[in-house]
Amino acid sequence: MEHNLEQFVVEIQELLRLDDRDALQETLDFMRVQDIAWVLMELGGEDLPTVFNRLPPGRKADVFGYLDPDYQMRLLDTTPRADARFLLSEMDTDDLTALLQSLGEEQLREYLRLLPFRAIRRALKQLNYPENSVGRVMSSDVVAVEPDWSMKRALAFIRRNADEHSNNVIFVVDAERRLLAAVPIRHFLRGRAEDPVASLLEESPPVSVSVLDDPIEAARRIQHYDLETLPVVGEDRVLLGVVTVDDVVDLLEAESTEDFHKMGSVGNLNLSLQSASPFLLYRKRVGWLLVLVAFNAMGGYVISRYEEAIEALVALVFFLPLIIASGGNAGAQSSTLMVRAIATGEVTARDWLKLWGKEIGVSVSLGVTMGMAVSLIGLWRGGFELALLVAIAMTLIVAAASVVGMLLPIILTRFKLDPATASVPLVTSLADIFGILIYFALAVAIFNITITGT
Repeated sequence: MEHNLEQFVVEIQELLRLDDRDALQETLDFMRVQDIAWVLMELGGEDLPTVFNRLPPGRKADVFGYLDPDYQMRLLDTTPRADARFLLSEMDTDDLTALLQSLGEEQLREYLRLLPFRAIRRALKQLNYPENSVGRVMSSDVVAVEPDWSMKRALAFIRRNADEHSNNVIFVVDAERRLLAAVPIRHFLRGRAEDPVASLLEESPPVSVSVLDDPIEAARRIQHYDLETLPVVGEDRVLLGVVTVDDVVDLLEAESTEDFHKMGSVGNLNLSLQSASPFLLYRKRVGWLLVLVAFNAMGGYVISRYEEAIEALVALVFFLPLIIASGGNAGAQSSTLMVRAIATGEVTARDWLKLWGKEIGVSVSLGVTMGMAVSLIGLWRGGFELALLVAIAMTLIVAAASVVGMLLPIILTRFKLDPATASVPLVTSLADIFGILIYFALAVAIFNITITGT
């Protein structure tokens, strides 16, 4: 019978409650390692090591690699030293690097002591690459053959190194390990035993990515060229490792999560929401909220400067939330579209002038449409002059907020900052300040209201 993951969680919790070890073992034997990892992270607490320790050593290592780093650390803290050494030494290089880079300095030294020398050397080499680079996420476990080998020799080499080869592409390198080609393994199987590997090479160079490139660039190339495996090269196109489709899925999920956090004015949160402590959640959120309080206080100050205008025409207050909120919504729309376009590579900072012209046309059209709609309410509430005020104010505020929402991510990109920092709260706060100024300045001009002390 096919189970969904939630059913597995409920079933394992019940078996733990009944202390039915035989049934628990049977259930775990039936499950895939990826599903076991997911269930373990859902269980958490004391059930996490209890269920994990019911697995045979080989499956333990497989499941361990699919756990998030914080769950891996919990298990390592409760695992005998010899078992911890086995788990770490069996990890793929990219998974091991992901775990080690999440550790503090003292924990990192402790875990490195558990690794064999070869694994330590590979892990430190990858940790030496810049933090946001392909070198940090690639797998250095890669099988490559040389062009002057025969098909027979190449296939024998591939079989001997099957444990390090988990994709359908074989890389061909020269004597200096410079990348020459990426050949589907089926071509080796179809070739004659004595034919040289060189007979499979194509004239066009293989698609690759630099070890220093941003990981998202690797994701874009895999998507654009419809690849399963993307080779990673260093200087002079020396083959260093690979990035695979499953790596890309993890990268895109992490990038999307980080962007959502930034656009919600939350600092980068490496833990899951369930795992994060209340203090950590407080610390990640409070900074930006205090910054936004300062922005909103500026808006309140601007309103206080126009108290006489409000006293002269109380109807102004009725339209203030409506018009200001509309500007914030328009700015948030524009910012979201731009951040998304920059993140996917659709636009670059060089495109700002063309996009600026287009956004002005669109935003003015939106503002005019919304202004005409709200002017009918203004006509009903206060006559022609009030209708004219809210129509003009709505048009200008929506247009200005949209342009700000479009330009802010581009400006941040120009200064090598993350465009996702142009978050919705920040854009809406700026739109509020400009909107209040525009609205009351127009009200003073159209109704000829005298403001003293300005």
